[in-house]
Amino acid sequence: PNAERRRSGSHYTPRELTEPIVRHTLAPLLDRLRGEDGGPPRPEQLLDLKVCDPAMGSGAFLVETCRQLADALVAAWEAHGGVPELPPDEDAVIFARRLVAQKCLYGIDRNPMAVDLAKVSLWLSTLARDHPFTFVDHAFRHGDSLLGLTRRQIEALHWHGRDPILAGFGVREALDEASKLRRQIREADETVTDEQVRLLWRRARDAVADVRLFGDLTLAAFFEGAKPKERAARLAAYQEAILMRQARQRHAREMAGRRHAELPFAPFHWEIEFPEVFERENPGFDAFVGNPPFAGKNSVAAGNAAGYPLWLKELHAESHGNADLVAHFYRRAFDLLRDGGAFGLIATNTIAQGDTRSSGLRWICEHGGDIFRATKRVKWPGEAAVVVSVVHVAKGQVGGGKVLDGMTGDRITAFLFSQGGHSDPARLAANAGKSYVGSYVLGMGFTFDDTAEKASSLSEMRRLMQTDPHNRETIFPYIGGEEVNTSPTHAHHRYVINFGDRTEAECRARWPDLIAIVETKVKPVRDVQNRKALRERWWHYAEKRPGLNAAITELERVLVNSQVSASIQFAFLPSNRVYAHTLNVYPFQPYAALCTLQSRIHEIWARFLGSSMKDDLRYTPSDCFETFPFPADWETHPALEAAGKAYYDYRAALMVGNREGMTKTYNRFHD
Repeated sequence: PNAERRRSGSHYTPRELTEPIVRHTLAPLLDRLRGEDGGPPRPEQLLDLKVCDPAMGSGAFLVETCRQLADALVAAWEAHGGVPELPPDEDAVIFARRLVAQKCLYGIDRNPMAVDLAKVSLWLSTLARDHPFTFVDHAFRHGDSLLGLTRRQIEALHWHGRDPILAGFGVREALDEASKLRRQIREADETVTDEQVRLLWRRARDAVADVRLFGDLTLAAFFEGAKPKERAARLAAYQEAILMRQARQRHAREMAGRRHAELPFAPFHWEIEFPEVFERENPGFDAFVGNPPFAGKNSVAAGNAAGYPLWLKELHAESHGNADLVAHFYRRAFDLLRDGGAFGLIATNTIAQGDTRSSGLRWICEHGGDIFRATKRVKWPGEAAVVVSVVHVAKGQVGGGKVLDGMTGDRITAFLFSQGGHSDPARLAANAGKSYVGSYVLGMGFTFDDTAEKASSLSEMRRLMQTDPHNRETIFPYIGGEEVNTSPTHAHHRYVINFGDRTEAECRARWPDLIAIVETKVKPVRDVQNRKALRERWWHYAEKRPGLNAAITELERVLVNSQVSASIQFAFLPSNRVYAHTLNVYPFQPYAALCTLQSRIHEIWARFLGSSMKDDLRYTPSDCFETFPFPADWETHPALEAAGKAYYDYRAALMVGNREGMTKTYNRFHD
């Protein structure tokens, strides 16, 4: 464990998880290779399988794959002519493991240390003491599995893969040479020395060095421009260097250095690096297994080179910026599978939720993928309080029943459910303009709060109000999800400066003391932001929510709920507040609206279509509210109004009497 591994969302996977995941992934592949009599596949069929872990870490999944394929290989030898002649002092299992490791296994990781650890893991598991652990150098590689171009894109020197412009540059010849050399490595027997294998690998690597550099430069142009025009200019400069045959002289050292930067830029062009996999009659890998990194959009942005989130959306059509990184590993694995291949990958339970589902499993299922096995909740072995999902997908249809949470059925959808479709429900026109997310302030220096280090004190706020009564015009109560859920009366304890859309000059003229605070405490935070608007209008909120302000301006109160909570928990708040981005806000005053949204019917809908943070519900209005088919007259229906008022008044009295907020109240209610 180290900071880089945590930042990238990577975790070591124990064998309690790797063993069943690998077994269920390989099962349909091995079944397809069986003879008409149902006997074991032939040895040459097994050794032709290509299995990859796209984020291999220390190699736990590849070690398990090596074990299981080796056992299958020994059974194949025994069924089809006997075990071949073994090297001295080796048994059939160890010999089979080394053959599988050398011929069948592939792994990628963007952490160079992880690549070395995986090599050691395979070296130990094969007991290859007479072979240096570099015997898998050609297949265990450093790079970012999500950061790479196809051969066609490289030949076009553009990520859109247009007409090739590298005719005469020997791309085809380089790939043919590399493929031939790599094939010799995989076909090497005991008569080929380790030094000869290393020489073959170096020659194969050098054969495509220029092609790899062409791909790196093309991709670098995407990352070096914040806008299309800037990217085009960078791409033109790199193309000129390539076409004038000066790319290596000008840029090779720079690109090599960026692979090991603090925020690495380490492209991995799959078709170039593994030509023998993608030049088969049915190109691609037979299987992917692994535990890809889990990371939300903020972690993805913080842990990678600028432009990485935009690249992911470019790489995978119909993907969302809010999707967890693991959805992109699912998409990448599916794209790189051959027809009839399969993957078994771990994910957080968000894989079947919200934008992550839509970006990953939804797209896969609508483009030829078949989920044949899934377990929605698997507790991580050991002390870690982590719950994950495990999903197995085939490229093409798999015969037999599908297994969902141990139960056999006919169908598993992208929601990891046994019925229904894969697509998201439609957002209903009737619900438009009735739900909002609170303001994203971005800068705690806007606030007055005795509990936050970077805020000004409440005593300072009172002094400023007494000194200049004008300051009251732009200081508002400030409330977020935590206060709404924990305070028995939903009371706020913070205030916030809100200049709205006013100009800097107007603010300096009318509220000089307040803008001085913001300039001192907020501007330094904004000066380092990537978005130009955030840097230039540092005295404005990052997201001011003008639609929300317009919708509630005539109201006395609004309905709110925290974006993340253990239960569905709605409450009324006065409208003269600044609501934090942790709150969803609805311009409703009647109790009938509360009655409908607080109902169990709506809760079931929200839990099915929303996402989660750990085991808490993440309620996003676009998924949970805008899609919900509300009953007729739900905002004003007399029966709902009466029920809602009775419920709200009773709950309010209960919370005050017990001195407990909504979270503790609902925890007891559900206990």
